[in-house]
Amino acid sequence: MRESRSGKHKRRWGNLTYTTRVTAAFALVSAMTALVAFGVLSFVWEQHFQTYTRENMQRIASTTASAIGSKYEQSNDWYNGALTPASSASELSNGVGVQVLDSAGAILYDDSRTTDSAEQISLAPTSKDSMAQATIYANGQEVGTVRVWVYGSSTLLTQADQEFRNKSYQAMVFSTALAVVLALFLGFVFARGLVQPIRRIAKAAKSFGDGNLSARTELHGDDEIAKLGETFDAMAESVEKDRQLERRLTTDVAHELRTPLMAIQSTVEAMVDGVFAADQERLETVNSEVQRLSRLVDAILKLSRLENRSVSTNMQIVNVGDLIQSIVSTHEAFVADSGLELRYSADPDVYVYGDPDLIRQATANFISNAVRYTPEGHITVTVSKGDENAAIAVADTGIGLSPEEAKMVFSRFWRADAGRNRAQGGLGVGLSLVKEIADIHEGWVRVEGEKGVGSTFTMYIPLFSEERVKSYKQRMKRSFEAHNEEAESGEEPR
Repeated sequence: MRESRSGKHKRRWGNLTYTTRVTAAFALVSAMTALVAFGVLSFVWEQHFQTYTRENMQRIASTTASAIGSKYEQSNDWYNGALTPASSASELSNGVGVQVLDSAGAILYDDSRTTDSAEQISLAPTSKDSMAQATIYANGQEVGTVRVWVYGSSTLLTQADQEFRNKSYQAMVFSTALAVVLALFLGFVFARGLVQPIRRIAKAAKSFGDGNLSARTELHGDDEIAKLGETFDAMAESVEKDRQLERRLTTDVAHELRTPLMAIQSTVEAMVDGVFAADQERLETVNSEVQRLSRLVDAILKLSRLENRSVSTNMQIVNVGDLIQSIVSTHEAFVADSGLELRYSADPDVYVYGDPDLIRQATANFISNAVRYTPEGHITVTVSKGDENAAIAVADTGIGLSPEEAKMVFSRFWRADAGRNRAQGGLGVGLSLVKEIADIHEGWVRVEGEKGVGSTFTMYIPLFSEERVKSYKQRMKRSFEAHNEEAESGEEPR
């Protein structure tokens, strides 16, 4: 039963808006603080106030006793003006009773005695805690006692003192209520200011989830919520770009596949209809398009595996100069058949930690791309050693490219307009493969060029060092563990 009630309370609290909960929390904390402060202050105030009133009454008693003693020394008689100070004290202090006793305890003066009855009754309190008293001295001897009290108060509080105390407590209660109200207001303002950016993030997230990939929070600042908004905007920007690339990829793949398929279909249909003879020439046309389809599919699969990091790598210490020298040697005949000259130069002792097969493939793609877009001239392959990176560059004297084209050249299926002749055999994914290979080696790619002059494609790979090898192995271990966790949870590896 208690658990049921507790669950209901939790649900009710959870159903409240964040603004309401923060405002209520502010009010609750303020009320608790005010109540604690009120309790402590009341206790301390009461103690000090009672001490003050008792000391005040004691001061009246002492002053009256001193005045009576002086009068008594002059007349040596109680009823010859010695009791005048007692009467004056009673008249000056409203609500205060005064009683004077001689040394034997006989009452000499008592302003509380009733006068409307035969037997006068004193209203003086019997408890010493309810009165203040002082000894009367005359000529150095004790001759009597003065007692002072407050009518109707055992704590010696006069009516003025009681009114002051009550007003003090009223002021405390008012201050407490005002503090709670101010806390409610400040809590509401604070909650509204805090919730507003959260609502913007929620609104943008909902719009983004509904398909509006351009939705953004537009939050900026140094606080945590602003950072969250900026992170969301960066994520949304990345997702939007990926979705655009995905759409472009789908369109490009469909376009790339449709062209050879249409060529195959039209040739086969013509041979079936008897328009073309099924001779060697027609069969070679069909075979070339089939081979082109096969290369395209293989390239797409390879690119996908590199992007997903599902390709097993054989990382080792590689002498880049010797590796590229072997690639240049195997491409000399290919470049010469295209009417071009292949040149090569390399710095000595350029070592990296990488996969020789992938580096070989990236360089071969650079050379093939240069041959494809260089009608005449030469191609130069260089290997250089920098402070932290090795650079493999392939420069040509071909058609070149503009700054706008340089931004797109490593995208999938992109080719310069002047080079879109499929007879040259370009698939449009070779440079994308190079970029992925560079990423695997923690490197990057760069292209420089000018229209009609030529271009230079460069891949940078960090030089070999023990620290880099250790860092790479640790990263691969974490990636492998994450891959296993995804496989065990049934998720598709990314």
